[in-house]
Amino acid sequence: MTTADATVFTRTDEALGTFSLRPVDPLADTGLLHRWVTHPKSAFYLLQDATLPDVEREFMSIAASPHHDAFLGLHRGEPAFLMERYDPRYVELAGLYPHQPGDVGMHFLCAPTGQPVRGFTRAVITTVMAMLFSDADTRRVVVEPDVRNTAVHALNEAVGFRVDSTLTKPEKEALLSFCTREQFRTATGESPA
Repeated sequence: MTTADATVFTRTDEALGTFSLRPVDPLADTGLLHRWVTHPKSAFYLLQDATLPDVEREFMSIAASPHHDAFLGLHRGEPAFLMERYDPRYVELAGLYPHQPGDVGMHFLCAPTGQPVRGFTRAVITTVMAMLFSDADTRRVVVEPDVRNTAVHALNEAVGFRVDSTLTKPEKEALLSFCTREQFRTATGESPA
């Protein structure tokens, strides 16, 4: 089985169909991911000026890390989004907040498109959250989006995130936000395992 065949999670959205996630293959997926992360609509992903080798190195580093994973998201079998899962004790938020057992960090990025689909991004973040909560050890999802990224703040709130505080990180001012399994279930009606 190749990485591209290794689906780790699938969810069906009533309106938009099937969403699934598989591990990123750093070599095979680099070209696609480079186009996505350097697109002007992806400015908050902070890789605007990355070269193809930069993106390959980034995802090779993630693949080699015991504390960080990257997943390619598919919509109806076609690449459509990126998700990163990380342990905030060691990645992104190490030492910046009082970590609790069961905390899992997350980033996501929808592929830039000239033809937006109504409800698509919300279906993506719902899929991402359902995947994270499908792990019984995940008690709380942690995010730290840029304070200026108002679109993602609204999406986060829609799936149950609550803002805790503002953090100063080297690359940005971030809104530290948390979502428990119960907050996710209440906000979305989803019942992850």
